[in-house]
Amino acid sequence: MKFGIIFANTMEFAERKGLVQLAQGAEAAGFESLWTVEHVIYPDGYESEYPYDKSGKMAMAPEVNLPDPLVWLTWVAAVTERIGLGTGILILPQRNPVILAKELATIDHLSGGRMELGIGVGWLEEEFDALGVPFARRGARTDEYVAAMRALWDGDHAEHDGEFVRFAGASVNPKPVRGRVPVHIGGHTRIAAERAGRLGDGFFPGKGDLAELIDIVRQTAVDVGRDPGAIEITAGDAGVMGDDPLGAVDELRSKGVDRVVVPSFLYRRDTVESLAAFGEKVIRPSTLA
Repeated sequence: MKFGIIFANTMEFAERKGLVQLAQGAEAAGFESLWTVEHVIYPDGYESEYPYDKSGKMAMAPEVNLPDPLVWLTWVAAVTERIGLGTGILILPQRNPVILAKELATIDHLSGGRMELGIGVGWLEEEFDALGVPFARRGARTDEYVAAMRALWDGDHAEHDGEFVRFAGASVNPKPVRGRVPVHIGGHTRIAAERAGRLGDGFFPGKGDLAELIDIVRQTAVDVGRDPGAIEITAGDAGVMGDDPLGAVDELRSKGVDRVVVPSFLYRRDTVESLAAFGEKVIRPSTLA
């Protein structure tokens, strides 16, 4: 079992000192990856409904620091040697896919192949408006952006002729170490699970019935002729933070989860020591199991 930390670029970990303590401490404790969150802006008085809280609002104030995920992960890469660099998630339809392909490949190349791209379609319409990106058809835009980036990673003199992206004779270098940057589909809906089954290297559900969503991923993969076992599942569970974390890990493993993620706020106090304690109590026994 792999273990990662989510919401990694928040709170005191948004600052240089906290970033270094979290990244180096997590690597030493046996965590496999760190996963960021993203919003380019915080719109005042937004009316869009946040899907991961009953209040419909983000648990974040406008003045809170939330660093750009790729810049933050570049810092992590520079102060570590092994830990994976994950976006969990990056709002793909808000980005230029050609520029993003270059940025991701560069981070992956310089870090020795550690980049993992978790993506979502986004929910905050006011943010799309501020960026000048249409909110409508963002799912179709996401699918095409993935295809366009993979075309650029797969070889030089690439071409793509789609609805949202067109280029020909385009070469982007350096290339990712593993050929491509793995793409993990984030989301809690059937559509997100189907997208993961169709084109994802992984699935990263935020909430919902985990077993049902995993079944949708696997069945969709079979339907389109893909190997469902090749799609990596990343998920968390409150039980991992409870009295029987190893039991919770075993339960997630039985459902087909490949990577367990825990929130960074667990390590706000005595960061290095608390990370090490989790490593000894949970990561090491789970790895040996």
